[in-house]
Parts: sequence; C-alpha cells; structure tokens
Amino acid sequence: MSVASVHLEADAYLVCLTHALSTEREEVMGLLIGEVDEKRVSRISAVIILRRSDKQADRVEISPEQLSDASTKAEQLAHQLQRPMRVLGWYHSHPHITVWPSHVDVRTQAMYQMMDTGFIGLIFSVFNEDKNTKVNRVQLTCFQSVEVTSHYGSTDYERVEVPVHIAPSTAISRACLESIIKLPRILSQEEEDAYEQTTQNSLDLITQIHNASVFTKSECHIMEVMGGPLLQSLENRLAVNSVKIAQLHKQKELLVEKLKHF
Repeated sequence: MSVASVHLEADAYLVCLTHALSTEREEVMGLLIGEVDEKRVSRISAVIILRRSDKQADRVEISPEQLSDASTKAEQLAHQLQRPMRVLGWYHSHPHITVWPSHVDVRTQAMYQMMDTGFIGLIFSVFNEDKNTKVNRVQLTCFQSVEVTSHYGSTDYERVEVPVHIAPSTAISRACLESIIKLPRILSQEEEDAYEQTTQNSLDLITQIHNASVFTKSECHIMEVMGGPLLQSLENRLAVNSVKIAQLHKQKELLVEKLKHF
C-alpha cells in the first residue's frame, strides 16, 4: 500500500457528503484533489463533482475525459495556491447499503491504481438505517486494492482499508465553495439529459405529458432538497462570518488604543 493515511479537509468532506445526500436512488461520484507529503499522507482539500451520463443504482464510472478535465482543474488550483495539487482519488456514494466496496468497486480501484499507485477511493454510505436505533447513519471508508492469488492460481483483488481523518477547517475554501454551489446545476443538467433522450423518440401525447411531469417533479425535488438547504447553510455561514468580522474590528480598536499609550 503506497498511501499511509488520508487527511480529508472538513470543507471537502462537506462537499462530498452533500453530494452523497443529494439522491438516495442512484450512486453519485466525484474526484478528490490535493497533495501528498513526504510521509505518504494524502491531504485532500478540493473536490470535483462529476456529472453522470448514465445514472445507475449500483455502480458509477469515470470517463477518461472527466479525468483529463479534473487534472486540468488541479493544475489551475496548483497555480492559484502555489502548491503541487493533483488528482489523488475518487469518491462515490452507497445509498441504502453498507459502506464496504463491492467487487466492482475493488476492481475499478485497481484499474485506477495502474495509472497512479497512490490513487485512493472514498465511499460514503448514506440513507442506511441502523437496525437497533432506526436512525439513518452516515459512514465513510477509504480503501485501496491489492492483487492476491488464490489457491487455484487465479488472480483477483482485495480491499485494503486506509486510515482516514477529517481535518478541521475554520472556513470553507473558495474551491470547495464553488463546487458545492455548482451541485444543484449539475443535478439539474443530469435530469435535462435524461428528459431530452425521451423527446428524441416519437411518443403519444399521454406519454409525452407523463415524461414532462416526471422531469418537472425531479427539478422541483432538486430545488427542495438542495437549493433551500444550501442557501440556508450559506446564509448561516455569512451570519457567523459577520459576527467574527465584528469581533476582529473590536480587537483591532483595542490594539490601536493600547499602541497609543506607548
């Protein structure tokens, strides 16, 4: 295993979790950006939310074009922050099921590691009810894949868990803020793509009305579960920041008064 541990910035964790909680019908995915230090610790500080071309309940795929676009975004962040940022891994959600990666996830992870041995995978288990408390819980795991040989000589891959830590952050970074703001639009674009596919066929009037109604309902659902809570969250952060700014102004005034006496 080429990665010792993973430190996930709290604001990057917020973006991943918000994305994972955006739908309980299909899995969602994205890419993780950050840097690796001399102790082989992957420090993730930004997230790229990927737009799904094919929504499925049990698997997600990342196209080469999306990886290329993410690498370009990482280079832009590296230039802005003057730090060696790059794509460090991927994340996806497991709605209603366990946090552990499936055989498909493990093989997909192994494929990514062929390009980069330090590539890691995060899985967010959401909408998964605890059998004892009957409360929905959120679980997170980080993993890599290792090649193993069975007694019969066949080759397969197994999951190796990587320690992951949520690193506290006092504010949300600009990169994470931009990602979370883009999320409702990305979800809306996915619904638009699905609806446009139905309009390409010759359908009877009742079916057309039904498809349009489903599309409208999906758009309203996005506004309900994403737009309102996101706006409220940003307003709360703005209020907290306003209080902090006022406190800093008072501290500044006190320091200025003290300096006058010297």
